[in-house]
Amino acid sequence: MKVAIYARVSKDEHEKDNRFQNPENQLRVLRNYCKAKEYEIFKEYIDKKSGADASRESFREMLYHAELKLFDAIIIWKLDRFSREPMYVVMGYINKLKKRGIGLVSTTETWLDTTAENPVSELILSIMAWFSAEERRKISERTKLGIAKKKEDGTYKGGKRGKDKKPRRIRSDRGIKRGVQKKTRLFIKESIEQGGF
Repeated sequence: MKVAIYARVSKDEHEKDNRFQNPENQLRVLRNYCKAKEYEIFKEYIDKKSGADASRESFREMLYHAELKLFDAIIIWKLDRFSREPMYVVMGYINKLKKRGIGLVSTTETWLDTTAENPVSELILSIMAWFSAEERRKISERTKLGIAKKKEDGTYKGGKRGKDKKPRRIRSDRGIKRGVQKKTRLFIKESIEQGGF
């Protein structure tokens, strides 16, 4: 079986110089596991970032390669090394991988092996899926309560746009079909202002 190895390390909390932990500690265990199982290692993906950061470069590359079915399974040390995003996001990753026929195997958590029939794994993943659904529901509930409170206080101004978006502006041609020539828009606008339409 062809596998990918994924290792992720965070900053060492015991060091004052913001040094990262050594990924080799995980990699050694993962390589030995693959050797014992006679797995072919396609690639080692290593991130030195927080597991809550969805934009981890190697993680994204690994998921892309999984979409292309370049390997059959991802071998991890622990689930929290795979991701520390909210549980519903983690379950989304696992379900996407399963749909593509890519397994996820933890070397230290024997219940986490989606490569074969594993009733314990299915049971625990089902419980985790339920928790993730509850987590989503609670987030939605709290968001709605926060919006209702702001509306009540008169401070609600609609949802926030992403940081990469330009600020909203009020359009001067509101109500006029877009794609109309500029001269035509100006003619219609002037006609409306003069009471012609």
